[in-house]
Amino acid sequence: MEIANKYSRTSMVYIMTNMEGMNEVIAFYRDMNGILTFTGYYPTYGKGTGTKKVSSATANDGIDPLISQSSLSLSRDGRFLFAVNAGSNSISSFSITDSGRLVLVDVKPSGGAQPNSLEVFGDLLYVSNVGNATDNFASNITGFRIENNGHLTRIPGATHSLSTITAQPAQVLFTPDGSKIVVPEFTTDRISVFHVNKNHTVTGPIINDSSGIRPFGSCFLSSGILLVTEVGSSALSSYSVSANGQLHVISGSVRNGQKTACWVATARNERFAFTTNTLSGTISTYRIDGSGTLTALGHIASTPEGTPTGLPIDAGVSKDGRNFYTLNGNQGTVSVFHIRDDGRLVRLQVAAWTSSPYFGSQGLAVF
Repeated sequence: MEIANKYSRTSMVYIMTNMEGMNEVIAFYRDMNGILTFTGYYPTYGKGTGTKKVSSATANDGIDPLISQSSLSLSRDGRFLFAVNAGSNSISSFSITDSGRLVLVDVKPSGGAQPNSLEVFGDLLYVSNVGNATDNFASNITGFRIENNGHLTRIPGATHSLSTITAQPAQVLFTPDGSKIVVPEFTTDRISVFHVNKNHTVTGPIINDSSGIRPFGSCFLSSGILLVTEVGSSALSSYSVSANGQLHVISGSVRNGQKTACWVATARNERFAFTTNTLSGTISTYRIDGSGTLTALGHIASTPEGTPTGLPIDAGVSKDGRNFYTLNGNQGTVSVFHIRDDGRLVRLQVAAWTSSPYFGSQGLAVF
């Protein structure tokens, strides 16, 4: 068995099947040009939801069943990969070997029902739980400490409700300095901000109104500017974050003319952001100026014309900044793009690990 070094030397892309019987992580090798080759699959020893949605907030169409960004998450040093098992209320921890193979390290209860997103900062992991009908959809975020070997230890007192007990989290996200956690709430049109305490518990939330309807995916620029998609108007907003957790709109609800902007990722130089517009089957490019002001530039289809239409969901950008990747939730395929200097995307490949398209896949992590 290979032993994980401090850094994985092999560039990889991981997706998750979210299958109901046994959830699995699918691994692709990424070559120097960004092209993907399927290398293997790894059971999480937990269950996904299959095509079943975690709530009735959106149509039960089998696309994006977890209604979230970051259901797969890498540690920032590349040593570990974490996955949610929404069907068995648990999270799985994998060690990453030099060749990009995964070794299951731990499976722990998520601290709630139907976990759908997780995020890592240093040795701290937080997961968001949607809740279920039995507990009246009592949503929360719960914190864990990551041990040196990747095992997870739940932190006492580190479970906290959102703005209401039934608010549905779409993502859990650390600020760049790790001092706060941001949770877009899909069903309340709010964005909750928590302060992270020295003992790794949180206080809050500070409740902010979203600029637009159905806030969903989010990411931070290194400057601390927050980007959040809005499904209702297929738009992207930018915010500054004050020390007290209040958000201030910079660009409010900049529409892209497509349908259901859900996930967002930024170019490495942070001059551009990309949103996946699921029901349009497209990816939009936004320009980001130095102040965080957004301008919608254009879009490209996730899959080539004349082939089955891919509906893009989870997305990510390679560490070298050359490639953009998105998971097509109605196929289980990954579309690969080259990022041009002007922010435009050039499609290179639609990578598959199985010959049979399937619904219900979720999550994407790029290393």
